[in-house]
Amino acid sequence: MEEKTDLSSIQRILDANLNRLKEGIRVVEDTARYLQNDKELASKLKDLRHRASLKSFTLLLSSRIVTSDVLRDTIPSETRRDGVYGIVLANFKRAQESARTLEEYLKCKELQVFGESECFKNIRYDLYEIEKIFVLRYFKEI
Repeated sequence: MEEKTDLSSIQRILDANLNRLKEGIRVVEDTARYLQNDKELASKLKDLRHRASLKSFTLLLSSRIVTSDVLRDTIPSETRRDGVYGIVLANFKRAQESARTLEEYLKCKELQVFGESECFKNIRYDLYEIEKIFVLRYFKEI
């Protein structure tokens, strides 16, 4: 049975998750670059952030409605982190989860105009591998 899809609402999902993905990668990239002085990891993360893009970006912008986001308010657990490790881990997870959402929604044939699902699957797996390297390199004693 074919269901009717509210394309504008799904475009909001793509927009929010693309932003979340790039923001999460940027936080970890800046940690690798400025705190760890790790050119290798920072470069890998920068490359991932640049790969994270969608076609027809202006269509997504037209679907953005920030003021009516029902979860816009910050919850208490989002107001604190357990040091740099907590920041890095939270942002790796944020980016991985967003990549998965993009991967899944881009499988819908009416959304393939925005990009390929496989791109975000590859980004997600790359994030898993970089997370492992990053955590073992800098936080193995935690």
